[in-house]
Amino acid sequence: MNLFGHLVLRLAAAIVLCLACAIGWVLHDTRHATETETRASAERVSKALEALYWRELLWRGGLSRNLILPLPDWNTIVTMKVISPGICITVTLGQEAPRRLCSQLETIGRPAPAWFETSYDWLFGPNQAVERPLSDRQPQAGTIEAVPDHGAAVRLAWDRITIVLSVAGLLAVAIGVLAGLFIGQSLLPARAIVAGLRRLERGDYGYRLPGYRTAEFDRIAGALNDLTCRLAETTAQRVALTNRLFQVQEEERRTLARDLHDEFGQCLAAVNALAGAIELEAEDRPEIAKDARSIAEVTRRMNATLRGTLQRLRSQELEELGLEASLAQLVAGWNVGNTTRARFHLDIAGNLTGLPHAIALSIYRIAQECLTNAARHGKPRDIRLFVKRTGLQEGGAVELSVEDDGGGNPLRLTMEAGHGILGMRERVTALGGSLSIGQARHGVRIAAIIPLLADRANRMRGPAQPVPA
Repeated sequence: MNLFGHLVLRLAAAIVLCLACAIGWVLHDTRHATETETRASAERVSKALEALYWRELLWRGGLSRNLILPLPDWNTIVTMKVISPGICITVTLGQEAPRRLCSQLETIGRPAPAWFETSYDWLFGPNQAVERPLSDRQPQAGTIEAVPDHGAAVRLAWDRITIVLSVAGLLAVAIGVLAGLFIGQSLLPARAIVAGLRRLERGDYGYRLPGYRTAEFDRIAGALNDLTCRLAETTAQRVALTNRLFQVQEEERRTLARDLHDEFGQCLAAVNALAGAIELEAEDRPEIAKDARSIAEVTRRMNATLRGTLQRLRSQELEELGLEASLAQLVAGWNVGNTTRARFHLDIAGNLTGLPHAIALSIYRIAQECLTNAARHGKPRDIRLFVKRTGLQEGGAVELSVEDDGGGNPLRLTMEAGHGILGMRERVTALGGSLSIGQARHGVRIAAIIPLLADRANRMRGPAQPVPA
């Protein structure tokens, strides 16, 4: 889950927690208000009936106390006015039976669901009654007991919670939507930073992130831009070093080819001449003549191997004949010299003349390595080399691909790549190109694309202006 989803979930959890706290506070406040109204109702009824008691005592001094508070006098509208809605009053006069009076029970709220009533009883338990004497100076006159009606108390709590939840729910939805919009707006720089990292992963070192008003994102963008600059410098240095290493390698190839030709080739020629002389002088010694012919045969095979090695080492032919002719000669050499049933084909599209020497040499070396890998790995019957020039004279690219029908697994070739694949990849990367190894119709396909840009180094490391936010 992304950061936006995590923040929204946490916000939703905070809203639910706040709603739960609000519900708990409303229930507690309702319970407390009910208890307060119960005590207040008991106090008001006690005062009203106490005044009625002393009035009747003065006016009816000769009457029995059992008749001091007749029913029509205490159960009046005046008494009802001092009882809060939902409160029940029980009056006990002396030895008389208790009389109960409840105030406006049906007018309080709507019926609550059964689950809410059960939860309310589990949280708070039964309502506590408040008992007071009718008169503090005459405790034997009677008692007054006030208790909230259970159904009315539950309906009152449900009614308040419904109101609070309606308002709080609307506020929570509005806050959640607005907060989600604000969070999404605040996280927009994260998308730009991820996009910058993706471009950095693809090797685009000229991209720069803009500055942001948020301090944290601004510091991240600054660090990423600094990292991009350092990577560009490091990559440029590595590319320069790689190109220099390939130049040194070509020089070493030329030196080695010259030494092999001048020293080893001459030695083989001398050995071959000596073997011929020995064969001529040993006409009367058949065994010596046979050994001389064997030496000559081995020398010829060594000469053939030496010529193949010199052909792979030398690059003078590329400079003299050009890339197209060198590739044709390379493929022809494979068709003549290979001992397998594989046939090598060359297809060229576009004009390959005028290519920079470094690119032409890299194309030739990559073709050499690809043909060698295709011939040595698997059992191909058909190997095709395709070279194409695209674009204008000062731009475009050179595309090279080698495809065989010898089966093989591209993934295994990539994972178990030796120095040959690594060398080709380094050559292509040093020239700003790309190398891919994929599945062909019946085998493996290796493809390379090398751009023909006049200023590849500037494309990779040149200073770039920040992109507007």
